[in-house]
Amino acid sequence: MSLRINDEAPNFSANTTQGTVNFHEWIGNGWAILFSHPKDFTPVCTTELGYMAKLEPEFKKRNCKIIGLSVDPVDNHTKWAKDIEETQGCAVKYPMIGDETLAVAKLYNMLPASETGTSEGRTAATNATVRSVFIIGPDKKIKLMLTYPMSTGRNFDEILRVLDSMQLTARHKVATPVNWKDGDDVIILPSISDDDAKTIFPDGWKTVKPYLRVVKQPR
Repeated sequence: MSLRINDEAPNFSANTTQGTVNFHEWIGNGWAILFSHPKDFTPVCTTELGYMAKLEPEFKKRNCKIIGLSVDPVDNHTKWAKDIEETQGCAVKYPMIGDETLAVAKLYNMLPASETGTSEGRTAATNATVRSVFIIGPDKKIKLMLTYPMSTGRNFDEILRVLDSMQLTARHKVATPVNWKDGDDVIILPSISDDDAKTIFPDGWKTVKPYLRVVKQPR
């Protein structure tokens, strides 16, 4: 099954470093980020998990939970977490899913549904496509999907930026332009007429083109 933005995020139950979770129940009424890894004890992923541990307070401010996944048993995750804290200087406090049966990786189309076997004997190379990030909204729908190559560390500051944009545009009738950061000017949605915009944005805006109207970020 292929997944697209605005599809419902597939639900599942799985063992994690913090016990068994039902994914949709675990998300609750907030946002969630699921980010996956091809194998425990891999160098790039070690740095990523550590950085996400440092960023977790920022995601919490935004009512967003973090959950990791790796194609290995939970017991391995617990051992790996000690290495992550030692080398990256921050303890992993969010749950990490053990996906030794490959079930979640296949459910989220990170591995082919026809893939056989378990994590036993598999390498990071055979799991190379399990390096994805999913942002899931309170409606349990997928808002973003990204997949990175194994040799390139993910930019989780960018994930935080995208989350800010998504939460802003969910509340207000605006979109965010290229390289937008929190506090920058935004764009009035083309579906909003000028007459309606006068009510929504009483302080006015700058019309660059009829379809490109720039306004200060709503608060």
